[in-house]
Amino acid sequence: MEDKEKNIKIWAGEIGGYKLLDSGDKKKLEEINGTRIVRNEPRAWWKKELPEEKWKKAESFALQGESLERVVDIFDGIKAKIKFKSSSKHIGIFPEQAEQWRFIEGKIKKWKEENIGKGKKEEKLNILNLFGYTGIASLVAAKARAKVTHVDASKQSVDWARENQKLSGLEDAPVRWIVDDVVKFIKKEIRRGEKYDAIIMDPPSYGKGPNGEIWKIEEELPDLLLACREILSDKPIFVIFNMYSTELSSISVANLLADMTKDLGGTIESGELAIKQHGSERLLPMSIFALWQK
Repeated sequence: MEDKEKNIKIWAGEIGGYKLLDSGDKKKLEEINGTRIVRNEPRAWWKKELPEEKWKKAESFALQGESLERVVDIFDGIKAKIKFKSSSKHIGIFPEQAEQWRFIEGKIKKWKEENIGKGKKEEKLNILNLFGYTGIASLVAAKARAKVTHVDASKQSVDWARENQKLSGLEDAPVRWIVDDVVKFIKKEIRRGEKYDAIIMDPPSYGKGPNGEIWKIEEELPDLLLACREILSDKPIFVIFNMYSTELSSISVANLLADMTKDLGGTIESGELAIKQHGSERLLPMSIFALWQK
């Protein structure tokens, strides 16, 4: 059995239809299919690289209360609807997760190559995406021919994810879309004896379930991971954990994930997810992550 290793790393990628043009002074200048927008970004403490005139038109767009809707071919044929208005905190995608999408796609394809022989009925990996938002990771896994269960407490987010499924031509892909409080859903799956070969988690630091359930990451996280361990299959292939807006470090999350997977062997990596600034070496850090893989 392979010993676990903790490797600190940074994952930063670029995706179709989206560019981070500049960042600084706690803002970011983005381009979506040719249209430039400005959003607040508390992580961008440094000075802007581009001259101010490059920012002004995009800032004017936001100040005038303009809204934006664009369908973007975001990743390997997966399409997503991006929505922006002046009050937007989120636009429907997390570009910093691009390298994780490649990882998910690659792990599923490798598993299929190793486990599905010629003339043998195709089996499907069973993948669970918790706090799944608008469903990009779910659709990447489904397109790679995994069976996916996508859970989010927000009906609006799940409806948006289903719209992205249709835009991507994946209406017939095996995805279960579930609107539910994540912890309650996992407890029901434990009682039903359901098992998953991989789990993706992207919990908020604070949130409410569909029936007003309060979620605080500092209070819920250890129990969440232990519950997730109960629904892992006998031969899981990966667990991905992303976290935004928290006092925890990636090493803290890696240690928690090590507790969760201590009887499984495998390796653990942790670090940051970042967006690479277009035409620059600058990286904009967005999230911490930890990842276990067999």
